[in-house]
Amino acid sequence: MKTLLAVVQYIINLGPTVMLPIVLTIIGVAFGQGFRKAFRSGVTIGIGFVGINLVIGVLTGNLGPAAQAMVHRFGLHLTIIDVGWPAAAAISWASPVAAFIIPLGILVNLIMLVTKTTKTMDVDIWNYWHFTAAAASVYVLTGGNFVLAALGAIIYEIAVIKVADWTAPMVHEFYGYEGISLPTGSTAAYGLIGIPISTLIGKIPGIKNLKADPDSIQKRFGIFGEPMMMGLILGIILGILAGYDVAKILQIGVSMAAVMLLMPRMVKILMEGLIPISESAKEFLQKRFKNGNDINIGLDAAISVGHPSVIATALILVPITIFLAVILPGNHVLPFGDLATIPFYVAFIVGSNKGNIIHSVITGTIVMALGLYMATDMAPFHTMMAQQAHFAIPKGTSLVSSLDFGGNFLNWIVVKIFQIF
Repeated sequence: MKTLLAVVQYIINLGPTVMLPIVLTIIGVAFGQGFRKAFRSGVTIGIGFVGINLVIGVLTGNLGPAAQAMVHRFGLHLTIIDVGWPAAAAISWASPVAAFIIPLGILVNLIMLVTKTTKTMDVDIWNYWHFTAAAASVYVLTGGNFVLAALGAIIYEIAVIKVADWTAPMVHEFYGYEGISLPTGSTAAYGLIGIPISTLIGKIPGIKNLKADPDSIQKRFGIFGEPMMMGLILGIILGILAGYDVAKILQIGVSMAAVMLLMPRMVKILMEGLIPISESAKEFLQKRFKNGNDINIGLDAAISVGHPSVIATALILVPITIFLAVILPGNHVLPFGDLATIPFYVAFIVGSNKGNIIHSVITGTIVMALGLYMATDMAPFHTMMAQQAHFAIPKGTSLVSSLDFGGNFLNWIVVKIFQIF
């Protein structure tokens, strides 16, 4: 068991920039692309993800500290700290069931493809940590039952993949990623509750006519409506709210402008490598399955977070989420570690609103409020898992949670299902 877990940990530690090229090269060869072309495509995809991660690093490296500075500046004191998704992932992979989740996840996905219950081929192995989190949750909840833990992971995976299928047409149309779906656990969970809310908001008299997307903003404000200028302005506002000095305010402003400009270019590099593999996969599957031409390759939602509407919505939601944490009765979570990953939570919400930032912010506000309540509810359980994984609880707090794990609607539902039994 320990040896198998060590192997899994080694593979996971390679990260998506190494794992994805290897997996997609193997897939390309399996689909008859030829090693040379498949390898070139895989490396190109890896380079694209390196670029994407560099830009996301600029985003989170600036947004995270600014959000934390806001928390300290306004003197927020809540009893549960949001330790963020990296800690949640580490806690999940430390579980005894972690070693089985990658092969189990691949098997479940293959069965769904063969039985035509999905159109998503999920190659985003790195984000299997969300399935592991569900399994680890059930394992602790049931006193170490491996079978029920595996069942929890399967339920979570099937839900994520079905949400990816449901949202794939939107990913194709709004984001322009033909043949791609996004089976990322947190994006799917927040989208599952956010998209219906967006639909309702779009029917409210008065509010339904409010619209602000990058195109309309640019037409109205000229150069100041361009995506990079939007990033600059929103970054400066965040710097002011964080209480930064002039130099830091300008630095975060330029950094957010850079994210707006560079992210689409990095995604373009990734797509350059992905398209040949996607075409080979479709050709191979079309010959063997009636719905083969409809198969989508499941990738990390990171490719969607650089859209100007997503970044703009997320930047606006950071101070809103902090404000919600203060005013919501019954919330005890201090949003902290996961504030910088809000772009992942709103990707499907923004897409369903076709880039309408106003509707996306309204929906996002409601969804983040729900996320805080779920994270509060899950805190004792989250803390118990952290202690069993020998995770160092931050000083000055007795409970931990996270918006990605504790505030994740799908994981919350899985836990509630197994609490009944």
